[in-house]
Amino acid sequence: MTLRFVSAGAAQGLVRQLGAREGVAIDGRFGAVGAMREAFRAGEPCDVVILTQAQVAEMASAGEVLADSVADLGRVATSIAVRESDPVPRVDDAARLREALLAADAIHFPDPQRATAGVHFVGVLRSLGIHDVLAPRFRTAAHGAAAMAEMAQAAGHPIGCTQATEILATAGVRLVGPLPAGLDLRTMYTAAVSNRAERADEARRFVASLASRELADVRRTAGFE
Repeated sequence: MTLRFVSAGAAQGLVRQLGAREGVAIDGRFGAVGAMREAFRAGEPCDVVILTQAQVAEMASAGEVLADSVADLGRVATSIAVRESDPVPRVDDAARLREALLAADAIHFPDPQRATAGVHFVGVLRSLGIHDVLAPRFRTAAHGAAAMAEMAQAAGHPIGCTQATEILATAGVRLVGPLPAGLDLRTMYTAAVSNRAERADEARRFVASLASRELADVRRTAGFE
């Protein structure tokens, strides 16, 4: 059986892990939430939607997803990452985060227009007063998984920012920690069955499993709080 997803990239690792566990083939698109919302509206084939809680609530109100299938998966922290081979910087307050970012020769993060982490991180850089200084070092990608994969292969002294789940799911990079208090963001991701699902019953069961108490430890390991 195959289920098709239009999903935030933050949920990809968890979805594929459960798919492997339950013998469900995973198809569809995973990426920046803005781009995924656009893809759904454009008619992308879809059984399960996973986006931010606010987006899914809006879709339920509009009848685009089945309201009685909506299930929260947990919050994900926008976080800092480095390559596995690099020293781990201190980023637990604004001053240390600023220092770590200025020391890097490349800054990897997802789409600053449509990705949750990318939009927020640009705001953080502006609040720290270093956006314009670091702009020539920006290395952006369509979504967080792509940004982390590129950073894993980068030379020099890169640093990255995206959702914790995308960092944990990418080989070659290390989760440093969430953005510090006052600059932090924790996003609730929510799943639901599409109103045009071809396998609605199977999709409903998959969503229920994703959000189940039995999978709580798996979600935590994947980066959901």
